[in-house]
This record gives sequence, C-alpha cells and structure tokens, in this order.
Amino acid sequence: MAIQDNEQVKPSVAPIKDRRGIRRGIYLLPNLITTGALFSGFYAIISSMSGALENAAIAIVIAGCLDSLDGRVARMTNTQSEFGVQYDSLSDLVAFGVAPAVMMFSWILGDLGKIGWMVAFLYMACAALRLARFNTAPDNKVFYGLASPAAAGTLAAIVWLWTDNLPVEVAWQVAVALAFVVSIVALLMVTNIRYYSPKNIDLKGRVPFIYLIAAVLFFVIVAMYPPGVLLALTVCYASSGPINAVIRKRKIIDTESY
Repeated sequence: MAIQDNEQVKPSVAPIKDRRGIRRGIYLLPNLITTGALFSGFYAIISSMSGALENAAIAIVIAGCLDSLDGRVARMTNTQSEFGVQYDSLSDLVAFGVAPAVMMFSWILGDLGKIGWMVAFLYMACAALRLARFNTAPDNKVFYGLASPAAAGTLAAIVWLWTDNLPVEVAWQVAVALAFVVSIVALLMVTNIRYYSPKNIDLKGRVPFIYLIAAVLFFVIVAMYPPGVLLALTVCYASSGPINAVIRKRKIIDTESY
C-alpha cells in the first residue's frame, strides 16, 4: 500500500495531465456513435422496467449496430483515442451487460425469485468480465469467448421473436428453460472458446461483385422478418465457437492416433 504522502501527490499530477488531454478536445464522430449506443442501452433499461419488452429488445439490437460502427469509423477516419476506447467499453457494459440482464429479469427471471436475480447478475458479471478481458487482450484476429454484443443480441432476438408472436406471460417451465439459456450465454462470454472476429472484414479493399449481391440479398432477408433472422444468425454464431472447438479437438486426436 502506498504511503499517505504519495497518495496526496498523485491526484495533483495525474489529473492535470488528463485535463490537458480533454482540453485538446475529443473526436466527435466515433464518440457520437458510441453515445447513440449508450442511449439505446439506457432506453432498453427504461423500456424493460415499464414493460415494453419489444422496444427494449429492438433498442439493444440498435445498440449492437451502432457498436459495430464506432470503432470501425474511428479506424477508417484515423480518429482512435484512449478516451474513445474507455468510453466505448463503458457504453458496452450498459448496453450489452446491464440492459439485457434487466430485460430478462423484467420478463421471466423475476418470476423465479432469488434464482432469477442471481441468473441476471451472472449475465451482467460475465459481460463485465468479458469486456475487461477484451480491453487487456492483444488485438487478435479471433475473439476468446462470445462477444458481449453477440450475447446481448441473442437474448434480444429471443425476446423480440417471443413478444412478436406469443403472449408475454410464460409458464414456469419455460421460465426455467430460458434461465438456463441465459446462463449458457453468460458462461460462453467467459470461456476460452475462439470465435471469428468481424474486425477481419476489410471494407476498404476490393471484393468480387458477387459479394455486393450477397450483401443486398442479406438485407432483403433481414427486412422480411428481422427477429427470426436475427435469432438464427446469433444462435449460429454463438454455436460456431463450441462446434469449431470440438472439430479442432477431434482433428488433434486423429493426428495423435496416427
């Protein structure tokens, strides 16, 4: 533990440097997008508490779309900053950690009593741990653990699809099953399972014309029924990590057996 004199000196030095950095200004565009994601997460929390679960789910999806843009815009415009990194991480915790936990608790976890709020906290804590690990990990071409936006998108898609087709009230058996799903999604965020990183997509490079046609078809399919398509995509992505891990494990076993 540092002595008291040192503790008194540090605040008089470090904050001055930080304040000078802030006086120089912050980059508007990427941080404006991050603010939009933060607002969407906050709106999802308010909507969940007021019972507007479909609005909450859509807000989380919007936050995910904005989160996929801010870092990419910062890199493309050469406006990266340490402030932006920290701001984005705090925004992600609200939008993809707190908001989904509150949404699921307001919908079905609250009916399970102590188990329900413990599952909600488990999800939020795993999201926080996932973000902390991401901030301290090297910039690799793969993610270790399910990314928090993908985890939040999975839960948002479930809520969106359910509220769009079925009554909000569910039987206790369904509530238990969904609590199990939330727990699995939460634990996937803190595993060492490798996932493909969308950061590998090069938007500035040249691609075959067929890629553009595929992108147009993708948006058409999404527009036909957003919640169903979103759930299919998020479930496939969340499952891809464990499936690839099993395939790699079998290849290693087969190689060692020869």
